[in-house]
Amino acid sequence: MSKATKRKYVTKEVQDLTVPTEAQLIVRIIQSRGNNLHEVVDRTGSQYLVSMPVKFRRNIWVKRGDFVLVEPIPEGQKVKAEIVKILTQEHKKWYRKENCWPREFDEAPNSNKGRTGEENDSEEDDLFINTNRLSHNSNRTDKTSDTSSDESDSC
Repeated sequence: MSKATKRKYVTKEVQDLTVPTEAQLIVRIIQSRGNNLHEVVDRTGSQYLVSMPVKFRRNIWVKRGDFVLVEPIPEGQKVKAEIVKILTQEHKKWYRKENCWPREFDEAPNSNKGRTGEENDSEEDDLFINTNRLSHNSNRTDKTSDTSSDESDSC
């Protein structure tokens, strides 16, 4: 199977909206541990490692804070589950509508709460904002305050 064909089938499988089975769990990724292992937290607050299957590798990426659907591995000692599906915004909305979304994840500290307290699902909130760079306006105000204080000291 070619790379393009494999990518087509994998992305089609991820877009499928199905209710999770009783054995499957919705978890949030806390940290990537390398070698396609991710540390996750479930609705009870327990943390463990999950593995990403070969079909997702180099086709779909996950980052800290993303939600995934996992299926437990009974013989797992260190790695307790395997990722079945990476959840998107559409999955989250649909799972909330179907009442199978864990309420513990709605109270997350990095959730997109608006000023009115209601959840804001606009696409603008999904954009990444780099907090490592200062905005240009803050630099200008710092420079003007420094020069004004230097001038007042010289008088």
